Amino acid sequence: METIHVPISELGVGKVISEDIFANTQYPIIFKDTKISYVHLQVFHAFNIFNVPVYKNQQDAQLEKKENDVEVVIEDIPTFRKVYNNSVEQFKREFKNWEAGAKVDIAKARTIILPLVEMVLDDRTIIFDLNEYSNPKEYLYHHCVATGLISAVIAQKLGYDRGTTIQVAIGGLLADCGMAKVHPRIRDKKTPLTEQEYNEIYKHPVYSYNMVKDLTVLKETMKEAIFQHHERLNGSGYPKGERIANISIFAQIIAVADVFHAMTCERVYRSKQSSFKVIEMINESEFGKFDIKVVRALIDIVADLPIGTIVELSNLERGEVMFVNKFAPTRPLIKLIHSGEIFDLGKNRSFYISRIITNI
Repeated sequence: METIHVPISELGVGKVISEDIFANTQYPIIFKDTKISYVHLQVFHAFNIFNVPVYKNQQDAQLEKKENDVEVVIEDIPTFRKVYNNSVEQFKREFKNWEAGAKVDIAKARTIILPLVEMVLDDRTIIFDLNEYSNPKEYLYHHCVATGLISAVIAQKLGYDRGTTIQVAIGGLLADCGMAKVHPRIRDKKTPLTEQEYNEIYKHPVYSYNMVKDLTVLKETMKEAIFQHHERLNGSGYPKGERIANISIFAQIIAVADVFHAMTCERVYRSKQSSFKVIEMINESEFGKFDIKVVRALIDIVADLPIGTIVELSNLERGEVMFVNKFAPTRPLIKLIHSGEIFDLGKNRSFYISRIITNI
């Protein structure tokens, strides 16, 4: 399609950018095929961009579907939250069955996770809200489902095919199934655990492996990942204290997903934390424990903030994302809504993005 350069004074909302736009930056501030909004017009002004390349004669892509001049009524599609809550309830019932001695039903596990996997792979931003759905009382059930979903998104980002991605999701879902073999008195304890109780918790990957080892539908690599998902590259993990060469990449994917969800959720003994703060902690304070490729994939997923995204900072100020530095994606330039000030999170490291505002 033909490109024309239009002065921003004549630029209409809804036009589509035909080339990546740079502003003395190594990477684009706005990417090709972005549909222009009012926010983008402000970005052009902020960076002194006076002419913008757009597609000529761009038609509105969202056409109303009509049949015999009557608008078609599209059947209501269940929201992710409804499907998610239903899956958590199904998982809870399966977990109770495992506590009573039942074997893992892989067909039921697939039924629980697959509809959600399809939804999160189509829209990765869904994982931003998973910690909002969890609660301390039923954290474990939420955690297992969420770990499966986050694992799937990371696997997709790393380039694995659909079949492998689904296997990773199932592995993430079942990684903590062995907690059903840990006594509830220990598992649900609200006060600090004793050394003996910690040792019992540390056995749950072994219990999980024993529960899945005979499942023919689950690949051996995923069974190994379930066994190893609490191992760490520096040897500080459990149950065997394995190091780099002996820990599978799929175990690392589930490990990072597990830690990310756990740290962002409200627990009995800890309040929930920002996704952005958590991935910085995983990348910095936990450095050496996790595969850097896996961590970078999660950072790219969480910090993939389009220009114009509305965010809330840790000081409760709200602002618009104006520019994202590829080398520090969790710390973009923010234009504060209240004052119009440009706030550089890269230089103000005591502040961080607390959440993305999806409904305004």
